[in-house]
Amino acid sequence: MNKKDMKVVNIVVSTSLQHDIPLEKMAATLSNTEYNPEQFPGLVLRIKEPKTTALIFSSGNVVCTGAKTMEEVDKSIKKIIKTLEKINIKIKIEPKINVQNIVASGNVGMDLNLNVLAMKLPNTEYEPEQFPGLVYKLGGKEGSDRATFLLFSNGKIVCTGTKSEDEVDAACKKLIENLKKVKGSK
Repeated sequence: MNKKDMKVVNIVVSTSLQHDIPLEKMAATLSNTEYNPEQFPGLVLRIKEPKTTALIFSSGNVVCTGAKTMEEVDKSIKKIIKTLEKINIKIKIEPKINVQNIVASGNVGMDLNLNVLAMKLPNTEYEPEQFPGLVYKLGGKEGSDRATFLLFSNGKIVCTGTKSEDEVDAACKKLIENLKKVKGSK
């Protein structure tokens, strides 16, 4: 399994625009928004290109999800700032982007016996009646070791809990090593 086998499908970032945002005014003025303060304190802004969604809070904090590259993240944040200009809010800072989570999916290129993996790998959850995948946590607190995988019997995998593509790659290498150890210990 190499880099091209894994594809980033979602990057979740947070930032602060360091400016109070009048959410009611945004919701009343802009068409691509949802705001229901009784249910959730943030405004949902849907961006068409790149296809992302931002949660904007009155404090100026923003969570953006749906981007597949950091370039798409940057474009989305710039579009949010441009959107705010429509209601006369000028953001003068260059917002600092904090990656919260990267989700990647791919294929290990072999069938997986999830029953065997559930018994031989530590930190797993497997309830096939509830969900067809096995949840496997690498179990660390930092970097690629904090990754969590969904493993499926056809070899497809989803990796979450990392904060960079390098961490995704390192986590996948560890996963493959651990799968090989289990396969070798039959």
